[in-house]
This record gives sequence, C-alpha cells and structure tokens, in this order.
Amino acid sequence: MPTGNVRLVARWYAAHIRSRHEKKVADQLAGKDVNFFLPLYTAQHRWKDRLARVELPLFPGYMFVQIPLAERLRVLEVPGVVRLVSAGGEPVPLDEGEINILRHGLTNKVIAEPYPYLKVGDRVRIKSGSLAGLEGILLRKKDTLRVVISVDLIMRSIAVDVPAADLEVL
Repeated sequence: MPTGNVRLVARWYAAHIRSRHEKKVADQLAGKDVNFFLPLYTAQHRWKDRLARVELPLFPGYMFVQIPLAERLRVLEVPGVVRLVSAGGEPVPLDEGEINILRHGLTNKVIAEPYPYLKVGDRVRIKSGSLAGLEGILLRKKDTLRVVISVDLIMRSIAVDVPAADLEVL
C-alpha cells in the first residue's frame, strides 16, 4: 500500500447503479474523466417483429469506478448512481488485481454471461489463459467445464467456459 493519505489514492470501487441506467452513467462518467469499467456481454433478444443482438451489463446494477475516496462525490452526484458498495458506512475497495484480470480477459473476447450468485461448490483457480489467477466455482455444462466467478462485494457472478487443462482445484 502506498504511503500517504489512503483517501487520496485511486482505488477500484463497485458503484450500485439504478436498474437499466448503467450505459447512461458510463457516458456521464466518461464526460467527467472518471476511470470506470462497465463489463458488457452480447445477448440475442427476440421481439415480436425481429431478432437482435444487444450488449447488456455483465453485472446488472453495478459498474466499477477507479477514484480516490476523497473524490467520491464526482461519482455519487451522477444521476443514476445510487451509492458505492460499503461496509460499516465506508466504501470497500476491490482487489485491483482481480479487476485488471477481468478487464484483460474480457477485452480478449472471453465468452462470459451473468450467472446466479453461488457460494457453495468446488473452488477452482484458472491457471492459464486470459483469466489466469481468478478463482471460482466449478460447474459442468454439457460437454464443457464452466467456472462461475463471483464478486462477493456486490454479490454477482459470471459464468465462463474454460478448458479443463486451464483449471486447478484449490
């Protein structure tokens, strides 16, 4: 941890966002030069008259912002931002390594989709590939192995398909 006032060091925080406002908030944060991460995935939606591919938030209702805690009002004053995820009234920083691995993996076109939050199951670590270093819960889906990666602070999870050779049991 760098020396000095911790409130002046930029850390990653989870921001709770009003339902279906994630992209609007992202646009406003970009205009304020706030570093943010809004992971998206592509889904097919069927309407009465057509089938379309849409980009949706991977963690609905949440996005990640990198700010010094002393500057949190820059985020909280954006319409659509509800709060920073906190414990005991104080925003809780996320592990920067996990955010960096997640960002890198998703920019390398790892196929991910939201998954119900799980707390039980066999814990595994991804030992190679774009998401190396992340830990999750092992599931089996048809002929592939699927790992559910959870962000405990926001109680959200995503599921990614991973070759068996890329996993190690914890």
